[in-house]
Amino acid sequence: MIRKKRAVRMICGILAFYLIVCGTGCRTESQRTLHLYNWTYYTPDSVIRAFEQKYGVKVVYDDFASNEDMFAKLMAGSKGYDLVVPSADYVSIMMKLNMLESIDRTKIPNLRYLSKEVLDRTVYDEGLGFSVPYYMGAAGIAVNKQAVPQYGRDWHIFERSDLTGRMTMMDDMREVLGSALAVLGYDLNTADTEALERAYRLIQERWKPHLVKFDSDGFAKSFASGDFAVVHGYAEAVFAELSEEQAQHVDFFIPKGIPSALYIDSLCIPKGAPHPELAHTFINFLLEPEIYALFLDTFGFPASIHTEAGAYTKRKPHYTLDDMKDCVLKKDLGADLEIYTDYWQRIRFTP
Repeated sequence: MIRKKRAVRMICGILAFYLIVCGTGCRTESQRTLHLYNWTYYTPDSVIRAFEQKYGVKVVYDDFASNEDMFAKLMAGSKGYDLVVPSADYVSIMMKLNMLESIDRTKIPNLRYLSKEVLDRTVYDEGLGFSVPYYMGAAGIAVNKQAVPQYGRDWHIFERSDLTGRMTMMDDMREVLGSALAVLGYDLNTADTEALERAYRLIQERWKPHLVKFDSDGFAKSFASGDFAVVHGYAEAVFAELSEEQAQHVDFFIPKGIPSALYIDSLCIPKGAPHPELAHTFINFLLEPEIYALFLDTFGFPASIHTEAGAYTKRKPHYTLDDMKDCVLKKDLGADLEIYTDYWQRIRFTP
């Protein structure tokens, strides 16, 4: 009788252990987490919630303000991200450094919706072996029309002494140096030292004296609060901080006639990502036309990479594809990146 009771207790114990292990395994599987590392103001909550609900997973979203910040963090050994969103030039850099997992195109059937316009520009990763375009756009200039009733819609606005102390430009060497090079008639990807020297002097002598600072992080909040009247930056960041009333008095433009910097931000799976399958699932989900339309509407973007999503959008974009027709893609500078870095350090830290 005692043996029988012991046997029953043993069986119950084994069953309990099995249930605990099974239950834990089931919970772990149902509570999978996708770790996304993306730009600030760049991932709609609506898209994240829809993905979490459809696949029974959780998304953890960390953000960064520049490619340099993202790259430095990953190079410093930060692990655990399933998806990162570098721009084209940094996709190229990270590919060369073997920092990315390859993309399995068979797991992303919605690649069929990518536009020819964006595919023709992805020369940095032909065949999309390591990246999938997330968005193609350009930075621009936002002007508070109540504070600045008269102005030209070009880069020369940063030369205005009457606006000294009321303007900022991005803390981004490729954007700022590229803009100066373009104003002077040079290729914004050039490594010619004479061209870069002239661009440096333009920034240092004609733009910088009128700026509060170079800022890629808090410029949108400061613009919305009225601290700044003119800011160089991304439309999605600016308008995310404005009320509907405020937005009516803001002009955002990409200067025309000059090849401003174009960016293609791409979804990439970093080397050693814990959930590459889930990363592929998220990429495919994002490219569903109705889902990508949510992304476009959230930030007021045109359908620059997607052939079908534009038909599902409900908002007028802050700028159009035509506004970007003169823009030139920022390319990987290779070893010449050091030249840009040197000039940028001089700009940032020389009075």
